[in-house]
Amino acid sequence: MFYEVDIAGMKRNLKLFHVADDLQIAAFILYGDVEITKHAAKELLARSPEFDIMLTSASKSIPLIYEMASQAGKNEYIVALKAQKVYMGEPLTADVDSITTLQRQKIYIGEDDAAMMKGKRVLIVDDVISTGNSLKALETLATKSGGEIVGKAAVLAEGDSYDRDDIIVLGKLPLFDGDGNIKG
Repeated sequence: MFYEVDIAGMKRNLKLFHVADDLQIAAFILYGDVEITKHAAKELLARSPEFDIMLTSASKSIPLIYEMASQAGKNEYIVALKAQKVYMGEPLTADVDSITTLQRQKIYIGEDDAAMMKGKRVLIVDDVISTGNSLKALETLATKSGGEIVGKAAVLAEGDSYDRDDIIVLGKLPLFDGDGNIKG
């Protein structure tokens, strides 16, 4: 089963996937879709406040943040990783529970990334906001780094997240029951 979503005037058919017996989501995958990545980056930048640096988490939103940085004329952006790397020094961490990941995770940014955010206006970027848990983890990292969060942006918001007034989004994804019918 598929769901057609409108992303600021550009449409895509998204395949539905079970995440529980009575819950399916429409999977939005930026990988391999240059057209929608460029379009979403342009539209999010047009709606976003002024910022100095952007922050996202690995991995599906990496093409988006790269394209946003390129279009905005920024040379740097920060990606929180799901594993600690040797080059991070003493990393900052945050816990995250995501609807699309089966277990609780930690995300990490290195000392250099934290220093890049200190005293800067930070725009947090994600591909899809659902429960908001990934977003909270990114906010934690930005705050621990001494950054000032000036905005939060996502291509799509799932379920009730669409009604949040603190996130810039380009489209809504409903949630689906086990048979593929839109919930609520």
